[in-house]
Amino acid sequence: MMRLYLFVLIVFISISSLVAQKNILKGTVKDAYSNQPLEFVNLIVLGTNIGTTTDIEGKFELEIEGKEFVQLQLSFLGYKSLITEEVMISSVRSNYIEVFLEPTSESLEEVTVKPSAFVQKIESPVSLRRIGVDQIEKSAGANRDISKVIQSFPGVGGSVSFRNDIIVRGGGPSENRFFIDGIEVPTINHFSTQGASGGPVGILNVDFIREVDFYSGAFPINSGNALSSVMDIKQKDGSSDQTDYKAVLGASEIAFSATGPLGDKTTGFVSVRRSYLQLLFKALDLPFLPTFTDFQFKTKTKFNTKNEITFLGFGAIDDFELNTGASDSPENKYILSYIPVNKQWSYTVGVNYKHYFESSYLSFIASRNHLNNEAIKYQDNIEKVENLTYDYDSFEKENKFRLEYNARRDGFSLTSGVSLESVNYHNSTYRLNFNNNNVQAENYTSDIDFIKYAAFGNVSIPGVFNRVNLSLAIRLDGANYSNKMSNLLEQFSPRFSASVRLTDKLLFNTNAGKYFQLPPLTSLGYRDENQNLLNKENGLKYLTASHYVAGIELRPNNSSKITLEGFYKNYRNYPFSISDSIAIASKGGDFGVLGDEELIPTGEGRAFGAELLIRRRSGSGLNYLFAYTFVRSEFKDAKGQYVPSAWDSKHILTTSVNKSFKRNWDLGLKWRFLGGLPYTPIDEDKTTLKVAWDAKGREYLDYNQFNEERLDAFHQLDIRVDKKYDFKSWNLGVYLDIQNVYSYSIQEPVKYVPQLQNGEKIIVNPEDPVQSQRYAFDKIFAENGTLLPTIGVIVEF
Repeated sequence: MMRLYLFVLIVFISISSLVAQKNILKGTVKDAYSNQPLEFVNLIVLGTNIGTTTDIEGKFELEIEGKEFVQLQLSFLGYKSLITEEVMISSVRSNYIEVFLEPTSESLEEVTVKPSAFVQKIESPVSLRRIGVDQIEKSAGANRDISKVIQSFPGVGGSVSFRNDIIVRGGGPSENRFFIDGIEVPTINHFSTQGASGGPVGILNVDFIREVDFYSGAFPINSGNALSSVMDIKQKDGSSDQTDYKAVLGASEIAFSATGPLGDKTTGFVSVRRSYLQLLFKALDLPFLPTFTDFQFKTKTKFNTKNEITFLGFGAIDDFELNTGASDSPENKYILSYIPVNKQWSYTVGVNYKHYFESSYLSFIASRNHLNNEAIKYQDNIEKVENLTYDYDSFEKENKFRLEYNARRDGFSLTSGVSLESVNYHNSTYRLNFNNNNVQAENYTSDIDFIKYAAFGNVSIPGVFNRVNLSLAIRLDGANYSNKMSNLLEQFSPRFSASVRLTDKLLFNTNAGKYFQLPPLTSLGYRDENQNLLNKENGLKYLTASHYVAGIELRPNNSSKITLEGFYKNYRNYPFSISDSIAIASKGGDFGVLGDEELIPTGEGRAFGAELLIRRRSGSGLNYLFAYTFVRSEFKDAKGQYVPSAWDSKHILTTSVNKSFKRNWDLGLKWRFLGGLPYTPIDEDKTTLKVAWDAKGREYLDYNQFNEERLDAFHQLDIRVDKKYDFKSWNLGVYLDIQNVYSYSIQEPVKYVPQLQNGEKIIVNPEDPVQSQRYAFDKIFAENGTLLPTIGVIVEF
């Protein structure tokens, strides 16, 4: 296999490159609050002597040769100087960008503030990282998946498996929220874990992503229901002067997209993708055969400079089959013994209308999201009624409305708004549980409807004493689900941020805030055998996390930054599992459903640590990032003692380098170290019982020894090589991405598989005083981590 990939790499190198073509970048510069075009703005392509100024309509045009990504530096009297994120340009498609400049107060003119290549926001002076399109496109080991790209940044952990779970500063994968062009998109992964956010493959087509603001703290006031992170994704607009097409052939899927004008005032794009994983998995003799389809679209209509409206949509269809004809290996037998057949689909559609005033704008945002999740499992995969062990059918529907006002007044920045959401949840569950030495059939149907509501406001004060930026904010959340959640004052969320410029290059930044998150709908809709909403009766309430962050930031120049931040998170009211005697904060990192069990709101926890980031971004084509995080994540057990959570990795280190060369060559390297994660040993006595195994088909954990064991530390090196060929009317891009180059692996926790004889389980255990109560098992000592090469082809025309 490696010989094949080495051969392909040699072919890349041997193909003659064509003469570099000149690319035209067009754009418009506008006021961020009035949307009015700005004339005579100075623009320079960073790292070059190429520049221009905007015309009377705020438009500009630049001719650029031999570059795929560029940054623009803008300056204009009365406005903050700005260095944009990377802009991806092409010789065959339309290259257009809109840049918004923020006005500055006269008092700030006394202080010389140089522009930086890194995002700066008064409301979030700490814990904010911006991810540009160059990192998304070329990041080694990420395969153009945004959830994998952000794992290069400080504070972001994850598992060593193939899942996309985002673990931020010791918080679980259910504590993250995602927004695209201001619209919340709850599901961004295929085969997602209901109640959490992870999955194996991302849904989003990164071709249309312009930039990503990733908050691991100091969240925007208009983004609620998050405890660990907020990902704010901004998309490009469709092409305004020609129709462009793009096709991508990857290792597991094929994708096609188109963008272009839909009228004099409307632009749009559409994208579809289809996987052929089932063919690959079958050829690799794997016991499960997944397939997925996804789509997305966006249209934007600019009626005039004062009014514009955006429509967008995302959807995914996931299907799953068991490969019962796979070989009879211990690993395949293990997976087939427990994994259900799963079918899932989801969509989000939304509209964002903006009206601009003289120095402010009003946004009305409405959206609807729907997740449908089905799973079924038969013992020994024999589809008979008497063999049914699990039958799950659920959906989540939400209609969301938000009115938001942003203004600039006398140097002050103001944000305020209200939101209203209607929720409809359905769950039909049948499953076998083994409790108190008995198998019990759990069978219930649940339907709930309720309303969520919120109000928020923020004021930012720049240039206090010409060196201090301050931000004050409050948010109120509530839901009429129960009297424990209905009072807005019970979910009062104050926030404070400050940034002090100690010298021209050194800043002290801090933030403190209180955040609330609604428990998963799977928990709110859980019912007992009498069809009572058990968790409602148990007084389940909003989860709470108080964040305290402080650090220093050094800016040696406009293309480099060094930050050191310390953080502390204090969790309260976390749902606590009655059956397992642990907070569900340690759950959600596996396939299935999170939170559909009896819970009480008594979980308490903490996460604390420090992060170091060294980052360089410049127009010279060399970018690098070094990130180290020390983190401890702990929750109290039933005895009130702090024990490690499932995300207590202690040490996370990532270093990545991207370099652009002449003739459209790019090289990316990433090395990642992740401290060993805790795990809970197997309860062998319970697991080997025949009735217990038949009910679940998988091991039972010994929660009396919760997370007392720990995996070995894991590390891997990823390499990516890109080559782009420019032809007269089309482009060809080819890449080779190799994950885990030196094939490092660690041993997973032991797995149990019943022994077979002539196709039947051996149930007699001679040491068991009562015959035929227990199965005889083999133990599997599997390893996690393998070399994974990927070849991709990208065609633009």
